[in-house]
Formats: sequence, structure tokens, C-alpha cells
Amino acid sequence: MTDLLYARAQMGLSLAFHIVFAAAGVALPVLMVLSDWKHRRTGDDDYRKLSEKLAKGTAILFAVGAVSGTVLSFELGLLWPEFMGRYGEVIGLPFSLEGVAFFTEAIFLGIYLYGRERVSPGLHLFSGVMVAVSGAASAFFVTLVNTFMNNPSGFTATAAGPTDVQPLVAMFSPGWQYQTTHVLLSSYQASAFAMAGIHAFILLKHPGAAFHKKALSIALPLACVTALLQPLVGDLSAKHVARAQPVKLAAMEGHFDTQVGAPLRLGAIDVPKGLSILAFGDPDAEVKGLNDFPRDTWPPVAKVHGAFQVMVGTGSLMALLALVTLWRRWRGKAWPHGRGMMRAWLVAGPLGLVALEAGWLVTEWGRQPWIVRGVMRTGEAVTPVPHLAAPFFTFTVVYLFLGVTVLFVLWRQVAATLPGRHVDGEVTHAH
Repeated sequence: MTDLLYARAQMGLSLAFHIVFAAAGVALPVLMVLSDWKHRRTGDDDYRKLSEKLAKGTAILFAVGAVSGTVLSFELGLLWPEFMGRYGEVIGLPFSLEGVAFFTEAIFLGIYLYGRERVSPGLHLFSGVMVAVSGAASAFFVTLVNTFMNNPSGFTATAAGPTDVQPLVAMFSPGWQYQTTHVLLSSYQASAFAMAGIHAFILLKHPGAAFHKKALSIALPLACVTALLQPLVGDLSAKHVARAQPVKLAAMEGHFDTQVGAPLRLGAIDVPKGLSILAFGDPDAEVKGLNDFPRDTWPPVAKVHGAFQVMVGTGSLMALLALVTLWRRWRGKAWPHGRGMMRAWLVAGPLGLVALEAGWLVTEWGRQPWIVRGVMRTGEAVTPVPHLAAPFFTFTVVYLFLGVTVLFVLWRQVAATLPGRHVDGEVTHAH
């Protein structure tokens, strides 16, 4: 491997690790606030205990996310100094605002964790809402940076670097509304599906566990709503990609030859004019193929196409399960807890995270060979410092250790809620 590949691999590993904790940091506070609100509305103590558990989980994941996010900020400067040196002034505003959102989230998370009996109930709930809002804002601003990298704007490119810089225009580069909404929904969806999967697993072993039925009633609405909204937003995002990044769309679909009325290929099946309809809303629209673009501007086609298929496939399965669940909820007037549905949600539990990682890979691989599309190639931005294999393997070991540790700590939190185990000094019961 070259130093460029090691730098890309290290950045990819760091982002793949961090994105899980970032997504949980966005979504868990929402679930935490919903549980707290349900407790205040019903007086049911199980919802209070659930909000406390979710708050502890948020704190754990927030801490690890802060560490991995700090590593990423250093890696941007150390591994990609040309990118940051040349375009830092252009895209520095959302980075700064993300820092403000991060600190705001930390302050209100502290109030929520330690102020339950020390501040008024209204202020305590408000602090939880602010944790959720700040977490979403943090993800929003970081995603704006990625949008800029995909569709740069707000400056004039010259041989000496960017001139006529307009920070607000750069921050809201074309397509920002689709990409930020897609990312936020994927964070809520992945976390809600994971939470539903965990409680479905426990209910399969302890069908009468009231605490876990109530936890499932908090996770399922968010999981179902986001699973149904995500394909709609994804369609809008794909239509923008078709207009702004046609070579990326061609790689996503494995589309090599330009065609009018291009078919949509689903494995061995071709849907006539399907790609033209999905990409442009017109059955007779022309869809450019990869062969229309210089070979050295192609992204890694097999990787992009494979990741895109995984994202669409898992997203479709989750949407189907959401529809079935909502139908069962409508017919039964309650969230379903039968063994068949619990098995389905157990299997679907990891799919949100799989789709999240696959979607991120589509975005990043699909932009290659550019770090700022059409302006700076990835190879031009990498550090000249040699021997990048050493930090890559070092960080790999660190992330493995952190990942195992976090899973262990989180499992301790979940295990304490099992029937017959102690939750905050009280024994939990199946009924």
C-alpha cells in the first residue's frame, strides 16, 4: 500500500468508527426525551428508569464520540494538510459552528444527567430537548462540510488557491438540504432500529418483561417513521446526484453506456426506463454512462455500486418491516409483541447501522478521485510525511479496544434491566 492508501484507510477507519457514535449522539437524546415526557404524562416509573438508562448510554457514547471526533479533527490537519491549508478559510464556518453545538450539547447533557432532583422538572426536560437539538445541529454542520466537498461553491478557483470567498455560500453548497436531511434521518433510523432489536431480543427470552415492552413502544414509532421517510428523501438526493454528479450516479447504478430511457437494473432483471424515471422523473430522459467520462475521473465502480446496493436493499427491508408493523399496530390497537414480529425486529436491528455505513461509503467512494470534487484531487491533498502505516495500525488497535470496551459497558447497562436483575437498587419483574 502507498502512503496515500494508508492515509485514506486511516481516515476511513476513523470515520467508520466515529459515525456510529455520532449517529447515536443525535438519536439517543430524542429517545431519552420521549421516555421522560411519557413518564411525566403517565406517571409510570418504568419510563423514568428508561430515560435514565438512555441518558447514561448517551453519556457513554458522547464521551467516545468526543474522543474519536477529536482524533478526526487532528487527522484532517495531519493527513490532509493541503486540503485544510487551501480550503480551511472557505469551509471553516460550519466547523466552528459544529464546535459550538458540541459544547452546548455537553453543557445541557451535564444538566440533564445531574440535575434531575436539583432543577425544576420543566428545566430538566428542556435540558434534554437541548441535548437532542444540539446533537442534531452538530451533525447538520459537519454534513455541510461534506456537501461542500461533493459540490463546492462560494469561491473562485485559481492556481494560487481560492479567491472571492463567500463563507455562507460555501456552507450551503448545492444539495445541502437533501444530504443533511438524509444524514439526520439515517441517524434516528439506525439508533431506533438498534434499540428495537435489543429489546426484541430480550422479549423473546422474557415475553412478559413490561419494562422492555415500554422501551419498544418508544423505539418503534421513531424506527417506523424514519424507515418510511428515508426512501423519499433518498429519492430526492439521488435526483440531485443525477444532475450534479452524473459520473457518481453511473457508478452507483453500474451504468456504462449513455441511454435514452435507461432501464433500472435489479440484479438480473431490467425495469424498462426505470433509471430515467428515478433519476429525472422522465421515462425518456438521457442518463449518461461511465464511458462518457474520462477514465481517470471514474470512482471505484464496483465498490460504489456494491455499497449502493447494500444501502438500498437494507433500506427497503426496513421500510417493509415498518409498513407491516404499523399495519399490525393499526389492526391490534397496540404495538405488536408476538414472537414472529420480535424475531423480525431482532434480525432488522443491525440493518440501520449497515445502511448508515454503506451510505457513507457511497458518498465518499463516489466522490473519488477528488477530495473537493472537480477542484482538488485526493492525491494532491495528502501529507508528504512518509511511513503512514505505523499510525494506521496503531489507531486500528485503539479503535478495536474502544469498540470492545463500549460494547461491554453498554451491555452492562442493558443487562441490569433484565427481569430479576437490579435497576437502580430495585428488582425488575416480568410483569
